[in-house]
Amino acid sequence: MGLKQQIVSDLTTSMKAQDASRTSTLRMVKAGIMNREIEKGSELDDEELAKMLRSMVKQRRDSIEQFEKGARQELADKEKAEIEIIEAYLPQSASQEEIEQAVNAAIAETGASSIKDMGKVMKAAQAQLAGKNADGRAVSELVKSRLG
Repeated sequence: MGLKQQIVSDLTTSMKAQDASRTSTLRMVKAGIMNREIEKGSELDDEELAKMLRSMVKQRRDSIEQFEKGARQELADKEKAEIEIIEAYLPQSASQEEIEQAVNAAIAETGASSIKDMGKVMKAAQAQLAGKNADGRAVSELVKSRLG
């Protein structure tokens, strides 16, 4: 069963179980999939779907940051719950050790020595972490600390 079929199946199950928060999140994901398919003009493959889901998780993390700055903890908690549901459909996240290894290898590969080389290092590190669902912000912070 493909990722899209799994999401639709889980949406049906959550509707039957009357799980409102899960149903709401999965409906939002399904709507996002449909919008992307309309934009593209064809079905999304699992890789494109995973990329879209990572984007949705990133949007929610940014929202959590803003809600916490605005002292709106109930909204931040709702976003955290949505992230948990969405992440269930993504591959296992890269561990901190994997990120560190990729960044070290990227620095060695590119010969980077200063913060000016950050773009090259990020590109190489992200290429090594492709498919491992690595948090771009964590990678960026690690690259800055190593080059700075």
